[in-house]
Amino acid sequence: MTLQTLAPDSKASDIVDAMQADGACIVRDVLSPETLAKLNGDVRPWIDRSMVGTDDFIGRKTKRTGALIARCPEVRPVVTNPLILEAANAFLAPHCERIQLHLTQTIDINPGQGEQPLHRDRLAWGGYIPKEIEPQFNTIWALTDFTEESGATHIVPGSNLWPLDRIQKSRDESVQAVMSPGSVVCYSGTVIHGGGENRSNATRTGLNITYCLGWLRQEENQYLSCPPEIAKNLDPAITDLMGYTMGNYALGYYADPEMIDGLPDTLPPEIALGRHPDTIPGNTLIANGPSVNDIDLVLSDAGKRS
Repeated sequence: MTLQTLAPDSKASDIVDAMQADGACIVRDVLSPETLAKLNGDVRPWIDRSMVGTDDFIGRKTKRTGALIARCPEVRPVVTNPLILEAANAFLAPHCERIQLHLTQTIDINPGQGEQPLHRDRLAWGGYIPKEIEPQFNTIWALTDFTEESGATHIVPGSNLWPLDRIQKSRDESVQAVMSPGSVVCYSGTVIHGGGENRSNATRTGLNITYCLGWLRQEENQYLSCPPEIAKNLDPAITDLMGYTMGNYALGYYADPEMIDGLPDTLPPEIALGRHPDTIPGNTLIANGPSVNDIDLVLSDAGKRS
């Protein structure tokens, strides 16, 4: 058993095909050495300040660090990497109109850390999502060498096609996502996987960026990890992914606690960031309301724009 390894100039459809067949694949050397160096420099101070886990699943010698959109500007272009984002959208498209950012997290596995229990990430929502609905598109970017000795992620190819009650307890059917820094392993929420044992003398650092269906609750609460006062200064491509936009008709609107005179009380989240939505497909709550110019004028008068 092996994982398919794709070239960095592969098509998004190649990634989707591999994931539908095996549940995972590797895309090698996506990030340049220069980008990788900036990324490592950006996340390392936050990792160094993080505490190790307090149970065997999180890892007692593993540091997990989140809120990366707010903390680490170098992470943002990775979240919106065109190839991976196109693949994520295509993979999840059968079950949603819009995808969203599920979590951002570095996973720093230190020497001496044992194997993480094998699991399916979709269990974050319990057993309530039917098997035929795939809820997640996950990535782990290698910020250091992912080797068998350093704890490269174990994946059970094809387990995405198994019944959900079939759990693989041993690693006999697993392979490790061995890859060089700057490469990325993409895997579904249904495939069985788990972090490997770090038997080396070096730390294994990965950047875990996950996308999910736009109508599900996110694992990392993006609105607390990156509140409006920070999000208002970010690119709309990032804030839309985080959830600062309508997920569907009537899904995600808000009412300003103080009320904004001149605007309806069913506002798209972009208003909280001081801007109007670029598009409002099928959203009659807002589309039948004030024009873009009217919204700009009201926000300006109310002092809501940054």
